[in-house]
Amino acid sequence: MRQLSEEKILANWNRLMKLIEDTFDEERKDNLLEMYKYFEDRMSVAPASGKAAYHNAMVGGYVDHVLHVTDCALKIKKLWEEDGAKINFTDEELIFAAMHHDLGKVGDLTEDYYIPQDSEWHRKNRGEIFKHNPKLQYMSVTDRAIYLLNHFGIKMTEWEYIGLRLTDGLYEEANKTYLMSYNPDWSLKSNIAYILHQADMMATHIEFDLWNRLDEETNTKISDNIKKAVEPKKEVIKENKNPNLTKKSADLFEELFGDK
Repeated sequence: MRQLSEEKILANWNRLMKLIEDTFDEERKDNLLEMYKYFEDRMSVAPASGKAAYHNAMVGGYVDHVLHVTDCALKIKKLWEEDGAKINFTDEELIFAAMHHDLGKVGDLTEDYYIPQDSEWHRKNRGEIFKHNPKLQYMSVTDRAIYLLNHFGIKMTEWEYIGLRLTDGLYEEANKTYLMSYNPDWSLKSNIAYILHQADMMATHIEFDLWNRLDEETNTKISDNIKKAVEPKKEVIKENKNPNLTKKSADLFEELFGDK
């Protein structure tokens, strides 16, 4: 299973703090740093999801995912712009929305959103590394993100709200009224939400590929180790001159471990 080293977790956190320092003006920066300082111990180690086969279900996965989405959003925005798309928002607005689209996964002011799965059956059969914290009042991830930003007095522009609000696209039922309107007057007047949704999808699928590739490599190593452990035994059996080894036993071993 894919894991982040302590060094990588720390490097990700430091990079996130630098991104805040370099991107936002003094008033917002101060409020953002206050919020991140409050959540530092929990946020720096929070996972991005609960199941192994989902994206970044590991310690430190949340910050790693947020940075990944931010990187992808800037790359995709450049591609849209070069191809003629209307860009009526700033990089600061794009970064703000990308950084906070999953903020609700940190939890509330006292409780984590995810806690370790203590059921071995769920871990083994459903791949659940973490589970939702039953102590939390239910809110959607997006609603909790907006609540937390409001709690710390962090203002956002209209485009930041639209981008953050719609990053999950049609995976979030409440987004249908924004994305499936048949009234042209109600259509989105900025591409920021589409770009962020693509960035989130891109990052999520790449993170799954990284996990899946590592899982395949691990299985291959295990298989190779088993083969190495069996091969010497095959040779010993073939060359064994022990009269106590009956022909039936030798034939059975050959059937089980012999070359197919």
